[in-house]
Amino acid sequence: MMIILNMILIVLIMFFIGNFIFVSMYKHLLVILLSLEFMVLSIFFFLVIYLGGLSYDMYMLMIFLVFSVCEGALGISILVSMIRTHGNDYFQSFSLLS
Repeated sequence: MMIILNMILIVLIMFFIGNFIFVSMYKHLLVILLSLEFMVLSIFFFLVIYLGGLSYDMYMLMIFLVFSVCEGALGISILVSMIRTHGNDYFQSFSLLS
């Protein structure tokens, strides 16, 4: 039981570190995408611990992984299109008015 609580604590620390990076490092789109993927990874670990502890099937994890892969592919495509149009991934150079 103590091992599961330690693992949940590690997952919570991972999530809050990813959230802190998401809030504080907002200049580059790539850093934001990496922090979002880190938070998705911590949520995946939490679901593995939670569903494994309850002895449920892991079909929900497959659905979660499908959506997280789609989110990652969409983020990478936005990053590539932003780099092609603006030359970098700074949010200061990206303006909706131009």
